[in-house]
Amino acid sequence: MSSTSSAYTRYASTAENYFNIEDILTTHEKIPSKVEQPILRLGFMDTSSDNKDIQPGTKLDLPFWLSSSLCTRRRRIISIDIPKFYKDTDREILRADANVVDLHKHGPFYYAFGTKLLHFDNPEVRDVAESLLQTYSSRFRKIMDSSQNAYNEDTTHLTSKLDESERSVFKAGQCGLNDFQSWQKRQTLKIKMSDMVANHKKRKRQEMEKDNN
Repeated sequence: MSSTSSAYTRYASTAENYFNIEDILTTHEKIPSKVEQPILRLGFMDTSSDNKDIQPGTKLDLPFWLSSSLCTRRRRIISIDIPKFYKDTDREILRADANVVDLHKHGPFYYAFGTKLLHFDNPEVRDVAESLLQTYSSRFRKIMDSSQNAYNEDTTHLTSKLDESERSVFKAGQCGLNDFQSWQKRQTLKIKMSDMVANHKKRKRQEMEKDNN
């Protein structure tokens, strides 16, 4: 369980984690951006123009790791827009019935990337945060119910619409179910005395024998 439970906390921060492959993939997700100041000698990034420099007003889709450095409270070389899947239209669909939405199609790290968006000073981020919490809460029960009612069967159809963090929750539920079924069928290991207790009893016996002699 401990290996699975770590999956619940690895997306909790907007900070980047260079030792986590999921976080690396998340920070490569693209964000619609608009250049606010001239960017010299990087015109090759704009495939629609032959200019040597990127001119103000140019619209680009930049990965989070780059846009988060160019759009901060101290400097606004670019401005960003909330990605489509987090905008009000899609949030309204999630509010109506989050369980029918294919979050994996929106992005395998839907919650993780949504959390990263809170880094930006954008008027929509508060609504995005509330939507992420509401969506996760409304889908959680169905995910756990599904994990507890799928024993020794193909679960692809149950997990295909889940984002990666939801799949980790499903996997944890499956591990708990499998452990419980093994316990019911007496397939688990027999309870045995811990080495610490055994060594303690051994030392105590040796001391008693020594005193008797």
